[in-house]
Amino acid sequence: MAILLAPNPNKAAAADIEAARVLDALPHPVLTARFDGSIADANLAAETFFAMSRELLRQHRLNQLVLPGSPLLAFVEQVADSGTAMKGYRLDLALARGGSDVLVDIFVSPLPDAPDGVAIMLHERSMTDKLERQLTHRGGARSVAAMASMLAHEIKNPLSGIRGAAQLLETDASDSDRALTRLICEETDRIVKLVDRMGAFSDGRPIERESVNIHAILDHVKKVAQAGFARRIRFHEHYDPSLPPVFGDRDQLVQMFLNLVKNAAEAIGEDEGDIELSTAFRPGVRMQVPGSNAPVSLPLECCVRDNGSGVPAEVMPYLFDPFITTKASGSGLGLALVAKIIGDHGGVIECESAPRRTTFRVLMPMSPRREG
Repeated sequence: MAILLAPNPNKAAAADIEAARVLDALPHPVLTARFDGSIADANLAAETFFAMSRELLRQHRLNQLVLPGSPLLAFVEQVADSGTAMKGYRLDLALARGGSDVLVDIFVSPLPDAPDGVAIMLHERSMTDKLERQLTHRGGARSVAAMASMLAHEIKNPLSGIRGAAQLLETDASDSDRALTRLICEETDRIVKLVDRMGAFSDGRPIERESVNIHAILDHVKKVAQAGFARRIRFHEHYDPSLPPVFGDRDQLVQMFLNLVKNAAEAIGEDEGDIELSTAFRPGVRMQVPGSNAPVSLPLECCVRDNGSGVPAEVMPYLFDPFITTKASGSGLGLALVAKIIGDHGGVIECESAPRRTTFRVLMPMSPRREG
């Protein structure tokens, strides 16, 4: 007599629970939907992405989550017609709630056990692009480092000879000729200063890191700025008092934030303006820090905001590249040096600019805990 074994409902329920746990563990939004656009299920990342709970998502259709003409709706229609998976990269997804545009990769695939269902996964590109830009910025800084070493050797020595010859000629020169010899000396000094500034990129020594109070650094930078180039500017501080120490080099961090504040002051110009310094604890991305075998998180956020004219859109993709500047007398090395210092610390820097509101956001690693 044959015995038919019925499916174990307990095992099926356990498998469903385990599958739900796996989906919730994914960092990317995942939805299951029907061809008519009704939503069957969603994971935790989808709740965060669309800013509504799973139960509320199930009460919506796809065309209520995104604006008409969205590539997501077109992909679902194509999968319904062809029965094959569709992929799209770097697409603008206009969300209905808030009206914001998000750059995403879209993956839509038919569900094997549901003839009228699809699985949708969205991969937000913002953090990926941030990491790619950081690698570009560091590559540019390394190029300047090689060029700085060459310039220091090949240019500074002949410049010192030119300046010395001009000084000798000045002793026997007439008043009109003496003005020309002084011009030669001033121009050679200016070139030497530029080469010295580029020399900062060629310093390949390891950073001597220690636990640093970032608020003490920002207060020091503010005092230096108020005593000099930012006398007319109002400063506002919004600090998280519970922020743990930063793991970095104090002098380099002072130089980096001083460059950012100086850049903000120059963006404000001659008018009175405001600069805001803020800190916060964020669940940062993970990146590989020089000198460490394991990736570290970057939860410490420091922002420098100003209400200046902003960064032109055509300059934004190249903002941290060497010799890129919008200033008539700028050398284009200040923000490139900032990118190098942040890169050496294993951090990330990003700029968001709009008229009257420009933000430079720095994400840094915190100091490692000591045993005991």
